[in-house]
Amino acid sequence: MKLKFPNPGLDDRIPSHKDLERMENEEAGDRPKWDNKAQYLLTCVGFCVGLGNVWRFPYLCQNHGGGAFMIPFLILLVLEGIPLLHLEFAIGQRLRKGSVGVWRSINPCLTGIGIASMLVSLLVGMYYNSIMAWIMWYLYNSFQNPLPWSQCPLNANRTDVVAECAESSTVDYFWYRETLNTSTAIDEAGGLQWWIVLAVVSAWSLVYVCCIRGIETTGKAVYITSTLPYLVLTIFLIRGLTLKGSIEGIKFLFTPDVNELMNPETWLNAGAQVFYSFSLAFGGLISFSSYNSIHNNCEQDAVIISIINGCTSVYSATVIYSIIGFRAMQKYDNCIARNILLLINTFNYPENTITDSNYKETVTFLNQTNPEVIQKLEICDMQTLLSQGVEGTGLAFIVFTEAIINMPISPVWAVLFFTMLFCLGLSTMFGAIEGVVAPLQDLNILPKTWPKEILSGLTCVISFAFGLIFALRSGSYWLALFDSFAGSIPLLVIAFCEMVSVIYIYGIDRFNKDIEFMIGHKPNIFWQVTWRVVSPLIMAVIFIFYFVTQVTKNLTYLVWDQEAENFPQLAERPYPAWIYVIICLLAGVPSLSVPGVAIFKFIQNKFCKKTDSREDTVKTVSAKILMSGQVND
Repeated sequence: MKLKFPNPGLDDRIPSHKDLERMENEEAGDRPKWDNKAQYLLTCVGFCVGLGNVWRFPYLCQNHGGGAFMIPFLILLVLEGIPLLHLEFAIGQRLRKGSVGVWRSINPCLTGIGIASMLVSLLVGMYYNSIMAWIMWYLYNSFQNPLPWSQCPLNANRTDVVAECAESSTVDYFWYRETLNTSTAIDEAGGLQWWIVLAVVSAWSLVYVCCIRGIETTGKAVYITSTLPYLVLTIFLIRGLTLKGSIEGIKFLFTPDVNELMNPETWLNAGAQVFYSFSLAFGGLISFSSYNSIHNNCEQDAVIISIINGCTSVYSATVIYSIIGFRAMQKYDNCIARNILLLINTFNYPENTITDSNYKETVTFLNQTNPEVIQKLEICDMQTLLSQGVEGTGLAFIVFTEAIINMPISPVWAVLFFTMLFCLGLSTMFGAIEGVVAPLQDLNILPKTWPKEILSGLTCVISFAFGLIFALRSGSYWLALFDSFAGSIPLLVIAFCEMVSVIYIYGIDRFNKDIEFMIGHKPNIFWQVTWRVVSPLIMAVIFIFYFVTQVTKNLTYLVWDQEAENFPQLAERPYPAWIYVIICLLAGVPSLSVPGVAIFKFIQNKFCKKTDSREDTVKTVSAKILMSGQVND
C-alpha cells in the first residue's frame, strides 16, 4: 500500500497535460522562455557553482583526509544532490511557476515552503552581495603596481611602518584595517565605511542592470559570468604548476587519510557541502526550470549540471592548492633562510657556508655539539605550513593575496583572480534575485501592473538598505553570523519539505506520469528509491546532527584585536546574549513560515467563509492558459 496524504482539489489547481500541450503549441501563458538550451544550462551552472566551490570545498578536503573526503562527497552527491536537483527541475517545469506558485498549486497549505525559500534568498542575497562589494574593492585596488597589500604604510611621523601592520602582515593589515577597518566586537558598530558603501552601491547597481528584466537580461550575461571563471582557473592552474611547491600542495590535498572515513563529521560536512554547492531550496532553480519547454529533458539536465558541479569543485581545489603549495614553500624557504642567518651569525661562519643543500646535515651535527643553539631555531615544517587550512574570506583575501604578491607581474594575477571571484558571485546572485522576484509575482501582494523592472529594482533597493549593516566596522562579524544561520537550517527544512510534499502530497504516481509526459519515459528505480526514502533520510540526519551541534556548543566568533594576547591570530569571543535573538530570527522565521502558513491556511479553511472552489482554478489555469474551452470541474 502506497503512502499518500489526501489532497482534494489538486486537479483544479494545476494545468492538465492537454493544457500544457496547448500552451506549448500556441505559445500561450505569461512566462518568458529561454533563447536556447545552452543559455538555460549556463544560468543553472552559474547559480549552482559559486564562491563556496572555490573557497570552502578545498578547505573541507584538506581538513577531512584529502582524497578520502572525495568518497563521501561523491556518494552523497549521487544520493542527495542529484535527486533533489532533478525534483526541483521537474516540478518547476511541470507546474510552470515560481517557488510560491508551485507549492501553492500542490496544496495551499504548502505556500509557506515558497515563502521560506523567498526569505532565505533575500537574506543570503543581502550578505552575498556584500562579499561581492569586497571583491570589487580588491579588484579596483589590483590596478596598481605595487599592489597596496604588498607593503606596510608609514606611521603618522613617517619614521617607521604602522605598528599594527608590522606586528601582523601586509595582507592581514590591508584586509582587516584598510578594507574592513574592523572593530573589536560585534556590538561596536563603528559607523559606515564610505568606501565599502560605494562598493556595495556599485555591486547592487550591476546586479540590477543584469537582472532588470529577469532571464531576458541574465540569460545574456551568463555567457560571460558562467564561462570566464573556468578560463581563469585554467590559467591559474597552468601558472601554478610552474611555481615551486605547487606539486607538494596538490599532493597534500589529495593524499587520502582513510581513517577520516570513520569520522561521522566527515560525512556530515560532505552532505552539507553537496547540499549547499547545488544552491538547492532557494527557489531559483524551480523558477529557472519553469521557463523551459514542457518537453525539455529535465532528468538529463540534472545529471549534466551535477557532473559539472562536482568536477568544478575538484578542479578548483586542485588550482587553489597548487597556489597554497607555492605559498607554503615560500614560507618554508624564508624560515630556513632565517635559521641559516642565525647559525652563521652565532658561530661566525663565512657567508654561504651553510646553504639549503647542507642545512639539515649542519643542524644535525650542531645539535650534538651545541644543542642550546639549535633549540633557538624556528621549526620549519612543510606539512605544518600546508595544513594551516583556511576557508572563506581568509582564503580569498589573505592567503591568495599573499601568494599573488610573490608572483611576477602580480597585478595581472590579482585582476584575474578577483575578476573570477566576481563572475562566480554575480552568476549566483542572478538565482538569488530570481528566488525573490518570482515569488513576489506569485503572491500577488504587489500590483500586477508593475513590470519586472520595478520588482527587481525594489528587491535590490530593499536588500541594499538592510545590507548596509555589513558596511559597518563590525560588518564582517555580522556577515559571518548571517552566513552561519540564514543559509543553513532553513535550507535543510525547506528541502526536506519539498521532497515530502512532491512524493507524499502531490503523489509519486502523478509525478512519475508527469515526467513520462515531459521526457518520454518514467523515472527508473534509482530515482524512485532516492526520492521516497534515501534522500529524505539523509537530509533528516544532516538536520538533526547540525541542529544538535549548534544547540549544544558555545557560540563564539573571531575578532581582529591588536590588544589580544595572541595577536595577530584572531581572538575568540563569545556572542553577547542579545545576539541569540537575532540567530533565532535568522534561522527561525524562514523555517517556521512553513508550519506557520500551513496552520493559518488550515484554520482559514476550517473556520472562515469558503469561497467558490473554482476561484483557484480560474487563477491558476484559465488565467494562465489562453484557452477557448472551459476548465473541467
